[in-house]
Amino acid sequence: MHAALPAPAPPKPAPSAAASVAGETAGGLGLTDAAVAAARRAHGSNTLAASAGAGWLGTLKEVVLEPMFLMLLTAGGLYVALGQAQEAITLLLALLLVAGISLYQNIRSNQALSALRELTQPQAQVRRNGAVVTVPVEKLVVGDAVLVAEGSRLPADGTVTELNDFSVDEAILTGEAVPVAKARGDAVFGGTSAVTGSAWLQLTAVGNSSRLGVIGHSMESIITEKTPLQRQVHQFVLRMAWVGAGAFALVWGVNYAHSGNWVTALLFGLTLAMSVLPEEIPMAFSSFMALGAARLSRLGVLTKQPQTVESLGSATIICTDKTGTLTQDGMRLAQVYAEATQTLLPVPGALPPQATQVLAYARWASETTPFDPMEQALVAAFATASPAEAQAPCPMVHEYPLAGTPPMMTHVRQIGGAQVVAAKGAVEHILAVCRPAPADAARLREMARQLSVQGYRVLGVAQGQPEHSGFPAEQDDFRWTLLGLVALENPPKANAAAVVRAFTQAGIQVKMITGDFPETAQAIARQIQLPDADTLLTGQQVMDLPEPELQRQAAATAVFARMFPEAKLRVVEALKKNGAVVAMTGDGVNDGPALKAAHIGVAMGRRGTEVARQAASLVLVDDDLGSMVTAIAQGRRIYQNFKKAVFYVVSIHLPIVLTVAVPLLAGWPLANLLTPVHIIFLELVMGPTCSIAFENEPAEAGQMLQPPRPLTATLLAGAELSRSLVQGLGISAAVLGVYYVAMRLGQPEAAVRSLVFATLVLSNIFLTLSSRSFTQSVGRMLRVPNPVLWLMLGLTLALLLATLLVPAARQLFGFVPVPPAALSWCTLAALAGTGWVEIYKAIRRAKA
Repeated sequence: MHAALPAPAPPKPAPSAAASVAGETAGGLGLTDAAVAAARRAHGSNTLAASAGAGWLGTLKEVVLEPMFLMLLTAGGLYVALGQAQEAITLLLALLLVAGISLYQNIRSNQALSALRELTQPQAQVRRNGAVVTVPVEKLVVGDAVLVAEGSRLPADGTVTELNDFSVDEAILTGEAVPVAKARGDAVFGGTSAVTGSAWLQLTAVGNSSRLGVIGHSMESIITEKTPLQRQVHQFVLRMAWVGAGAFALVWGVNYAHSGNWVTALLFGLTLAMSVLPEEIPMAFSSFMALGAARLSRLGVLTKQPQTVESLGSATIICTDKTGTLTQDGMRLAQVYAEATQTLLPVPGALPPQATQVLAYARWASETTPFDPMEQALVAAFATASPAEAQAPCPMVHEYPLAGTPPMMTHVRQIGGAQVVAAKGAVEHILAVCRPAPADAARLREMARQLSVQGYRVLGVAQGQPEHSGFPAEQDDFRWTLLGLVALENPPKANAAAVVRAFTQAGIQVKMITGDFPETAQAIARQIQLPDADTLLTGQQVMDLPEPELQRQAAATAVFARMFPEAKLRVVEALKKNGAVVAMTGDGVNDGPALKAAHIGVAMGRRGTEVARQAASLVLVDDDLGSMVTAIAQGRRIYQNFKKAVFYVVSIHLPIVLTVAVPLLAGWPLANLLTPVHIIFLELVMGPTCSIAFENEPAEAGQMLQPPRPLTATLLAGAELSRSLVQGLGISAAVLGVYYVAMRLGQPEAAVRSLVFATLVLSNIFLTLSSRSFTQSVGRMLRVPNPVLWLMLGLTLALLLATLLVPAARQLFGFVPVPPAALSWCTLAALAGTGWVEIYKAIRRAKA
């Protein structure tokens, strides 16, 4: 039950009936298209400067300032200084290619995020050309007539022209937490939130001219705190940059001491620095998160920040609403209890006058054009039971909005020549204001309990005595007569039990948090087979428990009933203090604090208010909790694949570094085989493999049967990183073995370089195949499709053969023709350097 009209939800909805009715009171035809264009030219768009994107120039600047780009530029300049034009031109082309790949990856990620922002952009209902239409808030202009309702954020500054019990939370501007009641002609400001009722506004300032724009505190300008994984990636890359700087200085010094040529020494120092810097990791992180968010959007899950994708795989508890989330969207009146005759009657069916009166007063206590499912069910049932009476005019004279704990609402209507005072609400509240005899009150409570146990939503209905001296300040102050009860049913969704089972199998606890009766909540919980459905806490019990006891009981309780905003927030905070990673679903204004407090706030796309959607980090477009199962599966897949990409980068960078450093520091006769030209070839192969091929890797079987990873889990540490380092050492041993043997056999420098480089590239191919799974064999993973990966590996092999077989490429890279037998030995060495991991995985599978 709400006292306001619904806030529109993305994607663009058709104007609701409520909006159409309210629109008739706004007067006028609204702005014409020509007037809109003129207002936009005069006053600008409804966008804030802080929310403007960097554009492609900003992206290009980021790419140009990347360390790898700067090192390539420096190396190209050194080749020019040495008079090696061919190498300089090659590096210039490589520079353009690296920049192009980085630019493409960044633009691709930005396009995905732009499309996501377009989907999550708030909408507004506005009167234009004589009709109420829905437009993005950024399309609003000064002079527009805009409809706002309970739960929506005000899109710009304006004045109230028509209103219905309208109040606004202006805390974002004033810091005052108490909602401010508004009257016709009052000023309102963009960024504030409608708490109750609805209103038509005429906009007076938009965008940077609005109060929020002038103050400069746009929500979009708030810097988002980095996630633990982002911080880990940043710290790792920073450490490796310092290592690279140290290695660069060391190699430059050693080379200069041997050769006395500082330019050549600088070139080889840059070679080592380029081999140390893992620039693929931050690029891969951005791509994984942005493209993951785009994938989720196609599955009906909108992410407000791409970083949310990372935390999805850590969720350990889902706190979910009941109505519309676990149960079906619509409601149906099932039973009517008339206190006058003490009879309970099924609906539909023939109703005696006393039962029809109960239904009539329940309808009159609802909105004229309701959007709440319960009120819609009451209106539909009354229209069926008494068509003539339902068609009669019943204008509202006075309204008392939903209030009290538990809540009740009252409407005063003019029906015929008399005023009718009708109320409906929680049975406890109705009994409190009607004050029946103790025996009657006990009988009513037992009736409500029995209906609730059957899963019905039960409301009390009462008739008030009109006051001749006006309306009392509070609805409780009328003289009330109890009429009866109405019982509505909202059966579980067809997939609710399967969704709960999927969460449970994934090691995620499901907790139901609802405002319903305890009996109703537990009845639905049992129907959907919610584990521990018999455990229960009410909102009042939650508030009464001391913090340590609440933490203990919240962890063990599955059903929370008769909950209100403060109690919801307290439960979420208690679960977080227990170390849980909490996801919270909600749709109303009152869910905002809990949604904001949860690690992952999840708002409903259709039923959700704008306040709920702004507070949440995810939006379920179709209000289907099953989408959260999909989202968590995607989150786990993305995190797992990012781990594979990172460990692949670590494993392949180590042999490149050692191949450059060991011969020089060990004093081998043939040192400095690899140059920036060779390193950039490897970078061009590794970058796309890391950020494109692994991102497309399908989820491994059984991923949703594993427990959630801890949110504080360290990616770049632990046994898997140790294995990755050992794997890199294995490849290093293979490459350096080929290097050493070829050198000892007296092979010329160009031949040794050819064999070493071929072993490195072949090792990269085998490492990519082995890194597709931390547990499954290469043979099994070959049956898992990933066309992008095979395209990258095919391209890598083709480029290697081109450098060995095409004379111009051979000359550029300093290679000589390699006999097939020698290439076979390189292949065997690469297999040995990477294949031992398959034995390790087989042993682990045997022990599992």
